Amino acid sequence: MTDAAAPLFDLGPALLFCPADRPERYAKAAERSDAVILDLEDAVAPGDKAEARRHLAEHLTAGAGTDEALRARTIVRVNPVSEEEFSEDLAVLSTTEVKWVMLAKAESAADVDVVARALPGVGVLALCETAAGVVAAEEIAAHPATAALMWGAEDLIASIGGSSSRHPDGTYRDVARQARSRVLLAAAAHGAVGIDAICADFTDVEGLAAESADAVGSGFAAKACIHPAQVAVIREAYAPTEEELEHARALLGEVSRHGGAFQFRGAMVDAPLIRHAERVVRRAEATGTA
Repeated sequence: MTDAAAPLFDLGPALLFCPADRPERYAKAAERSDAVILDLEDAVAPGDKAEARRHLAEHLTAGAGTDEALRARTIVRVNPVSEEEFSEDLAVLSTTEVKWVMLAKAESAADVDVVARALPGVGVLALCETAAGVVAAEEIAAHPATAALMWGAEDLIASIGGSSSRHPDGTYRDVARQARSRVLLAAAAHGAVGIDAICADFTDVEGLAAESADAVGSGFAAKACIHPAQVAVIREAYAPTEEELEHARALLGEVSRHGGAFQFRGAMVDAPLIRHAERVVRRAEATGTA
């Protein structure tokens, strides 16, 4: 197993999927989001994948006219290790300057290792979207090349034998919620970050806002989406309000004056609450609201 450490995942909070066979959308998707996920898997028909790889190679190769900053905010979702297309994906990416690779249907640390050996220095975003992948989330997160874990609901339910990840009211079924929590905890336990799954119904703004707010409160570093209109909703959830930011900064301003727990605005403050305040400030910086 490779021992190369993954780069720090610092993209987000809104990660927008874009089909890799639509190069005319690459720049627009990146402009409208914090990072773009160019998808070689589900979004591209089998007969179009070779052409999609060609477009990706041009986009991710230095000197091809693509802005370096744009390449740095590009994630490529490759096909699962078990599929024939996977080796072709890696062969093409090995000729580029790709920095981030999302591995579809990751099910073991060995899957991550295949990517890490073929693409040294790349940060792997392992997508735990099958029953086997969720169960193996801890070993996947422990791989040195794993920068993030993301979970996926629909493929997960399909792998179990179900027909829908959500109740009629739009909320997740218990098995999906358990998978979501398990993937997030595994990531945090091993120094990776968690990425929350997409909301497929891009017309459900209220539902997306609620899911995004829960992702923020739970500790997900980012949330993926499939439509540009969803980006603003996710960003708004991740951006602290003026009141939250003022409170966090004021609390942190008191830390140096106290040796341990202290009282602040009628409440007791200790180390966990200090860390919460620090994260509020970091979210403000990441969303440009600091």
